Amino acid sequence: MKKKRPMKLTEQVRQAIETCGKTRYQISQDTAIDQATLCRFVGGKGGLSNPILDTLGEYLRLKIVVDKPKRKKGG
Repeated sequence: MKKKRPMKLTEQVRQAIETCGKTRYQISQDTAIDQATLCRFVGGKGGLSNPILDTLGEYLRLKIVVDKPKRKKGG
């Protein structure tokens, strides 16, 4: 059985944008992030700066969760 790879952070942010229930236009208007920048990012054709990621994270109420590796028994 093939192990499923974890989603990259950028994939998670894209998914959050797509599933938040708001259009990219609405997100753009609410956050002052350029709509073209959002469209390029969601389409995989561009990245986001740290300040934009911070703004989106706050707007979408995103949290980063660190998965710690499971310890093996007996070790």
